[in-house]
Amino acid sequence: MLTKIFCKVDDFCKQFEPHLNRYLIEHCGRKRIRKQSLSVSEVATIVIMFHAKGYRCLKHFYINHVCKYGCKHFQGLVSYNRFVELMPKALMVLSAFLQIRYGKVSGISYIDSTGIAICEKSRALRHKVFKDEAGWGKPSRDCCIKLIFQKNSLF
Repeated sequence: MLTKIFCKVDDFCKQFEPHLNRYLIEHCGRKRIRKQSLSVSEVATIVIMFHAKGYRCLKHFYINHVCKYGCKHFQGLVSYNRFVELMPKALMVLSAFLQIRYGKVSGISYIDSTGIAICEKSRALRHKVFKDEAGWGKPSRDCCIKLIFQKNSLF
């Protein structure tokens, strides 16, 4: 599974990165061109695997799974802190890759029905942003206004 995902991401990166670099703003000062120990496609693959494996904490996934079992797959494996620094460079590539991988839209969507806390009760009269869409609710901790999405409201 890892090899299959990496191959797809890497093939996409080879086509997408030249187009992306054309639109990036260049830095005016001295430019260092140093090869990264992990490529953008490797970083994107690790992020995809994190979501596919169902881990809740990226740090635990990286330390307990990638560092233990991924050493043979990723030759230039870096520390967790350095990996977190490399992630923003892979964000644009990862977003574009996932955008083209969408399936056919069927018209059926799933949303989270959890209420969104808007403001505290003491500030309710001053808060006018969601005046028509908000309603009173009582979460587990304290009373607050909750945004209730209705059929024809925000979506």
